[in-house]
Amino acid sequence: MKQSKLIMTLLVVSTMLFSIDSKAQLNTPEASQRAKVSQRVGITDITIDYGRPSVKDREVWGKLVPYGFNNLGFGTSKAAPWRAGANQNSTIEFSHDVKIEGKDIKAGLYGLHIALKEDGGATVIFSKNSSSWGSYFYDEKEDALRVDVKTKDVPHTETLLFLFPSFDANSTIAALRWEKKEIPFKIEVDVNAIVMQGLKEDLRSNKGFTQSNWDNAANFAFNAGDLDQALEWVNASISGNFFSKETFGNLSLKSRILSKQGKTQEAMEVVDKAVAKGNASQVFQLGNGLIGQGQKDKALEVLKSNVKNSNGAWPSNYGLARAYAATGDFKNAIKSMNTAMSKAPERFKNRLSGELEKLKKGEDIN
Repeated sequence: MKQSKLIMTLLVVSTMLFSIDSKAQLNTPEASQRAKVSQRVGITDITIDYGRPSVKDREVWGKLVPYGFNNLGFGTSKAAPWRAGANQNSTIEFSHDVKIEGKDIKAGLYGLHIALKEDGGATVIFSKNSSSWGSYFYDEKEDALRVDVKTKDVPHTETLLFLFPSFDANSTIAALRWEKKEIPFKIEVDVNAIVMQGLKEDLRSNKGFTQSNWDNAANFAFNAGDLDQALEWVNASISGNFFSKETFGNLSLKSRILSKQGKTQEAMEVVDKAVAKGNASQVFQLGNGLIGQGQKDKALEVLKSNVKNSNGAWPSNYGLARAYAATGDFKNAIKSMNTAMSKAPERFKNRLSGELEKLKKGEDIN
């Protein structure tokens, strides 16, 4: 019994000492402070977390950062690359699958290492081990991907910096800059495929109970070029579900999808339904869209009706002028433009006047 009490006492004391020791740790800054930088491509987030050493008049490349793979004299690795920063692992995280320098890598968090070459190249390494200290425990068996890149000469950067110096709709460049060297690598994202997969999953969840989400999904699919999927989703918005109803938005979108599919007659029938649901501004935009699609006669029909239904509001007369111009009827285009100018606010008259002069010269204003 006494022995049991002694054991319990020792356990309690040990726990208290551990607790006191844990709480006694001082919160002080690292010499090479941590930084984090992110870039979004489409809906994919790319985040790099790293330590930031400074040059401090030291010879960096080939000295402070040795070339290639080396035995660092500590840890388990006998052939370690550079840790791409200071202290614990530099890491890079992708919220979706991406390509790096044209090679696939899965979504996830990776240790980021670099093996610099003397000839101006570098091997960028993405390790499945993201939690070790530096590169001391690096194991090539844990590599998820290696890519070879070319380094660049840049102006002096005193403190190591990761950045995304350029990006576009489907890719970005990530780069490490330190001293007078830059190590860039390209990251590509299949934005349309990722978004489309996400939309399919969303529409099966409670987000699919809202009609506007079906309209937005259909619109994205249309712009992404997936016309069949766009038509399926817009049809679900129009009919067949508890939330479905015909609106100007879903009908006009359906007409554009059908037109793009070459189903012109069916598309124009849907245009008529959309016109009946739209206000003057919406029909004006629809008519302009028809001009852009090459459906000039239908645009003229729609924009004529818009003048009547809007009680001759100036934008509807302006739209009609554009429709007449598209069909080559400049006489009536000038007439409609003059009517629009007589009703338009002063701030619009300079622009309308310029377009009127073009019409007088027989020039299309579309």
